[in-house]
Amino acid sequence: MSVPDANRPLQGISWMLVSGLSFVAVNATVRHLGTALPAAESAFIRFAFGLLFLAPSLLGALRAGLPRAALLLVAGRGALHTLAVMLWFFAMARIPLAEVTAIGYLNPIVVTVGAALFLGERIHLRRISAIAVALVGALVVLRPGLREIAPGHVAQLGAAVFFGLSYLIAKRLSAMVPAAALVAFLSLTVTVGLAPFAAAVWIPPTAAQTFWLSIVAVFATFGHYAMARAFAAAPLTVTQPVTFLQLVWATLLGALAFGEGVDPFVLAGGGMIIGAISYMTFREARLRRRVTPPAPEEARP
Repeated sequence: MSVPDANRPLQGISWMLVSGLSFVAVNATVRHLGTALPAAESAFIRFAFGLLFLAPSLLGALRAGLPRAALLLVAGRGALHTLAVMLWFFAMARIPLAEVTAIGYLNPIVVTVGAALFLGERIHLRRISAIAVALVGALVVLRPGLREIAPGHVAQLGAAVFFGLSYLIAKRLSAMVPAAALVAFLSLTVTVGLAPFAAAVWIPPTAAQTFWLSIVAVFATFGHYAMARAFAAAPLTVTQPVTFLQLVWATLLGALAFGEGVDPFVLAGGGMIIGAISYMTFREARLRRRVTPPAPEEARP
């Protein structure tokens, strides 16, 4: 066994840690901006900056073109992601960081259920049980009937659903379009999709607001890059549990930077959700190994 192979799990964990910190920085920056700018406008400016960063990839993707079968899927994904982004920006400025993070963990659950409903994938009893645990975790976070459910909570639930559906379409597109082109076209379609919503509520941003939204774009772009490096370095069974730390960091940052109380129900519910996701990830990996055992030279300890 070579040394680089032995180090790949550590590399995967390290890159996922960096990715998580980057996304927590995104959350904190949007929270810092608050509600001074409309959610659609903030989202549009952030994606416009992101489009600049992805310009080389986008130019290459436009020259290569899209398969006819992918055109409608790319447009549909852009529409879903546009709605999800607006709802997320709305929620991020109005509810605690930890609650946004915990509810956001529902994305993979939406993907799993959507794959069964729309792609014909089978869901066995153990996965159904894990989904049920995750949904109970969401109820623990929200505690309906025990406290007021704010518009920000509803918005973040909607964002989780729309993000999940967007990722579900991405799963279909991944067989038709290269990964770099997929990211570039998403940035383009979301920027175009946000433009009319932003124009309808446009408030001239200050230089400081524009600067902070550019920082959001930098952290978001780097977060996706680090996540891709993590996936390339190690399997999901190694990197997935690391994402739970985002909830810890978001809770600490919310308490220290924004004076948000540490809510044990949010930590417990978030832990239930990420535990269910981790279980599904480990189980899927075991099933794949049974069906297609790795070649000896590809095996990992």
